[in-house]
Amino acid sequence: LQESESENRLDGETASDSESKSEFGGSSPVPTSDDTPEVLNRALSNLSSRWKNWWVRGILTLAMITFFFIIIYLGPMVLMTIVMCVQIKCFHEIITIGYNVYHSYDLPWFRTLSWYFLLCVNYFFYGETVTDYFFTLVQREEPLRILSKYHRFISFALYLTGGHSWIINKLMSSVRGPLLQFGWTHVTLLIVVTQSHLIIHNLFEGMIWFIVPISCVICNDIMAYMFGFFFGRTPLIKLSPKKTWEGFIGGFFSTVLFGLLLSYVMSGYRCFTCPVEFNNDTNSFTVDCEPSELFQLQEYNIPVLLHSVLGWRTVRMYPFQIHSIALSTFASLIGPFGGFFASGFKRAFKIKDFANTIPGHGGIMDRFDCQYLMATFVNVYIASFIRGPNPSKLIQQFLTLRPEQQLHIFNTLKAHLVDRGVLASLEDA
Repeated sequence: LQESESENRLDGETASDSESKSEFGGSSPVPTSDDTPEVLNRALSNLSSRWKNWWVRGILTLAMITFFFIIIYLGPMVLMTIVMCVQIKCFHEIITIGYNVYHSYDLPWFRTLSWYFLLCVNYFFYGETVTDYFFTLVQREEPLRILSKYHRFISFALYLTGGHSWIINKLMSSVRGPLLQFGWTHVTLLIVVTQSHLIIHNLFEGMIWFIVPISCVICNDIMAYMFGFFFGRTPLIKLSPKKTWEGFIGGFFSTVLFGLLLSYVMSGYRCFTCPVEFNNDTNSFTVDCEPSELFQLQEYNIPVLLHSVLGWRTVRMYPFQIHSIALSTFASLIGPFGGFFASGFKRAFKIKDFANTIPGHGGIMDRFDCQYLMATFVNVYIASFIRGPNPSKLIQQFLTLRPEQQLHIFNTLKAHLVDRGVLASLEDA
């Protein structure tokens, strides 16, 4: 009897899980089957389910990688648009699960308020980004200048409006329901919107900071699956029964090697290494600059212990490749925990995938659960070890001051340069 009960339950399901299932109506919030195209079903009908899933995942993975190359070729504006579309789709998938899970509470305005808060948070984050990176354009247009000046006040007022609507919603139903709705929506906003905003910021630092981290996560996902499929024997974590130690370790070494090679190739192209800036004369994005020291070949001494193994004493590489080791290590060792968290989330609500958007892969959120955690790490890494003061932003702020304030800063800076001897040496020259 105990064995039959354990077979009927999902791996890791407990008594409390069964209670929660009955609370949610005994059915999955979203369908758990993939909408595999009929063409693939017919072509792979003679294969076992294991190999059929392998081919479906492989074909769709190649299709997604091809699409990824296309949007990179189309430039940063298209990349930003795709990030926004992915954000909206991920938000929709999670909110749909929440609506289906808590529909028994009969919450009025659940989805309406959720989408309203999404609009408010996006207005706040991207309004700040527009002011930072498109300062000249904002100052040139009167409506944009007013919106920029009172941006935070408008954002706060919009959020308060949503908060008052939530209070009204609370008065119209039980106390527990609106609290669940409020918490579900805000946690979703924290996971999805904040992280996608950081992805946009990473992109402005240079497309290489966008492409390499995302590619490392993709590589780790593919190679961990491949190693686990062919060599996997030892389960890794109970939340994801199909994950194995063999796949985890194989994915790690493959990702680090892939990160080094990809970084070497991309570091030689200005279109990838230069910061993405907005050209006010052409009203378009530009990625042309003199490469920084990160993207100039340098010679490094190889440790003595490796001389006999490699036969080299020095190696020429880009400094960014050293940073890529940190990025690829995080992508392969820590990044998968974003997937483990998503697996735990799905297991808690008895669903296989967030949606059925991509056959063999689930929903968009199933593909981006690790990407969001990676985006946060890259943003923190850039702020901690790469980015310095931005002269263009300082000048933008300087130009918004009153004339007497500008004159005071000018005299202070002049006195400082004279004391250091910099200004005198320039005058002598």
